[in-house]
Amino acid sequence: MTRPTSRIGLGIDIGGSGIKGAPVDLDSGTFVVDRLKIATPQPSTPEAVASVVAEIAAAFPDHVSGDCPLGVTFPAVIQHGIARSAANVDHSWIGTDVAELLAKATERRVLVVNDADAAAVAEHRHGAAAGVDGVVLLTTLGTGIGTALLVNGVLVPNTEFGHLEIDGHDAETRAASSAREREDLSYQQWAEERLQRYYSVVEDLLWPDLIVVGGGVSRKADRFLPHLRLRTPIVPAQLRNTAGIVGAAVLAAERLGC
Repeated sequence: MTRPTSRIGLGIDIGGSGIKGAPVDLDSGTFVVDRLKIATPQPSTPEAVASVVAEIAAAFPDHVSGDCPLGVTFPAVIQHGIARSAANVDHSWIGTDVAELLAKATERRVLVVNDADAAAVAEHRHGAAAGVDGVVLLTTLGTGIGTALLVNGVLVPNTEFGHLEIDGHDAETRAASSAREREDLSYQQWAEERLQRYYSVVEDLLWPDLIVVGGGVSRKADRFLPHLRLRTPIVPAQLRNTAGIVGAAVLAAERLGC
């Protein structure tokens, strides 16, 4: 039996299809035991999701201290714990105090963070951006383009640089991974004709020291990143499917104490 320790945090990642959580070694950014995943209730109302979150939070009594805060990712703009949007979950979440709801359900202190923001923190503390000072931009290339920004390791929450208007288009409608699939572009075409333009604009706006590329397509980074010509170093994410849980646990521990 593993004894609870202050260096073990708890993270839960709420997604449109699944809710998953695990205790996280805060020093290494790795799971202490295998994660637990439960299908997202349908409809994914606040009460139904909170019940699943509570079930997952209670599943690791031998690994996480009861007074350790819970870090939760949520697919929305999160302002001071309140959901201001809702992506792939029920729209009744909009305006909900997610942190308060989940704190009552789990009987823990709770920190709620946007899912892309959590991934960026995980990559900075334990992944592709570890040890990088200055401005770090994470972009997730999927159905759309999610973004997260860190300045000297401090999160600037809820950025939406995937929705920049570039050449008269919402950027993600032309540069997301879904656009490559929809238009049957090769990885080289996608990189040279779409990603090059997108990242060139972003780096002129933000002057990042590093760009980290996440999303499922990052597994094939060697097929498109070498075709980009940027002044900013650009690298694939390392933590991938674990990033949300790890980042949420790390942020909760840093901000609320564990």
